[in-house]
Amino acid sequence: MSALHSADSFLLSLSRAFCSPLAVFIQIQGCVICLTLAIGWAFAAYVRKREINRIEDGIKGGNSFAFLCHDINELEHSNQVNLPRVSVVMPLKGFGEHNLHNWKSQITSLYGGPIEFLFVVESTEDPAYHAVSQLITEFKGDVDARVIVAGLSTTCSQKIHNQLVGVENMHKDSKYVLFLDDDVRFHPGSIGVLTTEMEKNPEIFIQTGYPLDLPSGTLGSYCIYEYHMPCSMGFATGGKTFFLWGGCMMMHADDFRHDNYGVVSGLRDGGYSDDMTLAAIAGAHKRLITSPPVAVFPHPIASDLTFSRYWNYLRKQTFVLESYISTINWLMNRALFLTHFYLSWGFVAPYFMAMVHVAAALQIYIKGYSYGETTCTSGGLLLAIWLAICTFTELLSMWNLTRIEVQLCNILSPEAPKLSLDYYNWSMIFVAMLVDNFLYPISAFWSHFSQTINWSGVRYNLKKGKIHKYLATLQIERNKDKGPEFTDLGGKHLYGKKAATPKASLLGSLGRSLAHWHQPKKYDV
Repeated sequence: MSALHSADSFLLSLSRAFCSPLAVFIQIQGCVICLTLAIGWAFAAYVRKREINRIEDGIKGGNSFAFLCHDINELEHSNQVNLPRVSVVMPLKGFGEHNLHNWKSQITSLYGGPIEFLFVVESTEDPAYHAVSQLITEFKGDVDARVIVAGLSTTCSQKIHNQLVGVENMHKDSKYVLFLDDDVRFHPGSIGVLTTEMEKNPEIFIQTGYPLDLPSGTLGSYCIYEYHMPCSMGFATGGKTFFLWGGCMMMHADDFRHDNYGVVSGLRDGGYSDDMTLAAIAGAHKRLITSPPVAVFPHPIASDLTFSRYWNYLRKQTFVLESYISTINWLMNRALFLTHFYLSWGFVAPYFMAMVHVAAALQIYIKGYSYGETTCTSGGLLLAIWLAICTFTELLSMWNLTRIEVQLCNILSPEAPKLSLDYYNWSMIFVAMLVDNFLYPISAFWSHFSQTINWSGVRYNLKKGKIHKYLATLQIERNKDKGPEFTDLGGKHLYGKKAATPKASLLGSLGRSLAHWHQPKKYDV
């Protein structure tokens, strides 16, 4: 051993240190996390595949519209005329490369009942206003759609404000309200499926779905995909779930008309995240949230998504854990914070240890030492091999679920361009898994100590878990000269004419956030 170079000695010493009981536990834990995710995705794939089989069996049985409904008799005129009225509320912000396609998929629904589409913008200066107005003109006479100008929010996030203004303007006879994000593509029969489930079970408080991310090829887009995938198993239950995605939420319209369970006041008075707030209300009042097995929607990610935009998106996701509406909600968010922190770095650490074990084993092989002289390093190499096997199993399960969801989306939208799994880069996805899980705890701590976030050009500051309504002019800041010119995932232009793609780096983004954090808060009370 004395003949080894000092660097080699350090490497072997580090490998031995990583063979301690605690280090072995961490490495075994990494394998367990991989296998747990693999099992969860396998179950989710089973639920989605079962729905594919049902649709294919229906088509073979003579129901050519099985992608719309289970029973073809539901399409009879006598049934369609009795369908309830639905108001679809879409809060908009900016205009990007995928918006027009997404909006068309949403308003060309094959729902047979009365339906209206309410596009809600902050102001007429929003690029989305002119784009969607032109779209509505194109479909004039065929679709009941209109644009509503909501004005600036002062007591909650702009998205929530737009949603509530949309609800205030919905038809007086609407039985259900469906909130949709403008960055997902809807299937022709999705509204019908959601409405049917609400009619079957009036106890349902909210029906939701989940996006299938379509990465654009950048590392940031794969990080988004990887970030969403663990949650996808919570939406593929085929029924009851505790998860809620704000991009698709169908609710009873009367819950908003009468502020049942405090849904309006909970959102309006300091609300930052629509889905987290409503999920907390559902939990507090023991209300039912469900997710139909066909509620998975293609979500194309901007082709020019930079890593700094991914970082800001991650910041927004961790920032929601700082908002809460009750003590119990705060405790649950703290538990999520700690659990995610532990599991994220608990997932990444074993790979660092494995690299050390492999590097040490290579040094031993190159120097000609036998493995018998370095038993501990051999044990570390065995752990690294097990981690590699578990990682392969995890990626295989992720690939299988994505493959099945792509197939399901293609079946549900037979007229749309076919989605493909071919352009998914699985080496990049593995790198994204490490990058995303390494950065999540950093982002979570940053959000916790800064209590501020920039969301689509608007900077929000929290006070005791809420955007304080009495300090609205101080707690919500808008400055398009200093804010971003693009939204994070969709790459939508926020301020009119297209500007050059920002070249900001991740470090630059962190630096600006740090500078804002250290600015004196002279209005704090």
